[in-house]
Amino acid sequence: MQLNESEIYTSEEAQKLLKISDSTFRRLIKRGVLRAAKIGGQYRVLGRHILLLLSPDLPQKVRKAYEKVVEKL
Repeated sequence: MQLNESEIYTSEEAQKLLKISDSTFRRLIKRGVLRAAKIGGQYRVLGRHILLLLSPDLPQKVRKAYEKVVEKL
């Protein structure tokens, strides 16, 4: 699957791209590590936010929060 920064992805597509479970996806949103909008009861994620999460140049605060989430897995 190709990741486009201006495209909007469903929660299932984002989970597939990030290779994470639904519970981890929701945890990342709750902690502010991943930005998503809830539309009609379903989450939508902008490709830019997925790329930011995957980028090695993450801001320090986001990186620490992400590491805490991963530690709990």
